[in-house]
Amino acid sequence: MQKDNIIVISLGGSLIVPDEIDWRFVKSFKDIIKKQIAKGSRFIIITGGGKLSRRYQEAALKVTEKLTDDDRDWLGIHATRMNAHFIRTIFRANAHPVINKNPNDLEDFYNFKENILVAAGWRPGFSTDYDAVLLGKYFGVTKIINMSNIDYVCDKDPNKFPDAKKIKTIAWPDFRTMVGNKWDPGMNAPFDPIASKLAMEAKMEVVILNGKKLKNMENCLEGKKFNGTVIS
Repeated sequence: MQKDNIIVISLGGSLIVPDEIDWRFVKSFKDIIKKQIAKGSRFIIITGGGKLSRRYQEAALKVTEKLTDDDRDWLGIHATRMNAHFIRTIFRANAHPVINKNPNDLEDFYNFKENILVAAGWRPGFSTDYDAVLLGKYFGVTKIINMSNIDYVCDKDPNKFPDAKKIKTIAWPDFRTMVGNKWDPGMNAPFDPIASKLAMEAKMEVVILNGKKLKNMENCLEGKKFNGTVIS
């Protein structure tokens, strides 16, 4: 059973920290979320690591001979947690005071009373996309909004192939064929392969849209026509 009209948003780190911290974007995002809260919505917001994550990973590789996948993952996980603290701070009046860092440990979170629960990375081998799906599953949410920096999922990389075609709707089996079955720290897939498998099994719908276009995101939240890719 879905709890209290909860909406799950996977907030891409590339939106929070595209290069420097984009406080203007965060301010506009906050305004939209608060408007939706006033209409009765509640949110679980999971933050990605963005450029902060990649900068630590790249710097580590310059000063050590070898960086394990676990080390790369932990650097990314702590970047997501820094971003989560930032988001929880700007939503302090509306947010649960503790950030969820383990989607399987819901003892202190399952009955959160606030309008917003902020979550971050969990452990190596699992992305924040996976955390979003797992939390959505536990809270009975059947749709996740994935705010990224792309307008649509394309059939191939549009940065390399000018003839790449945008995809408006796609079934999970077809999407999983595109992204594969393995998670790699720092990979840039539209939605993590492991999370995709779990979302398909849970019969969830995932919407991927360009989070920079906040009016479009607001349309999605309100059930209006929007631009983006729907995976179901």
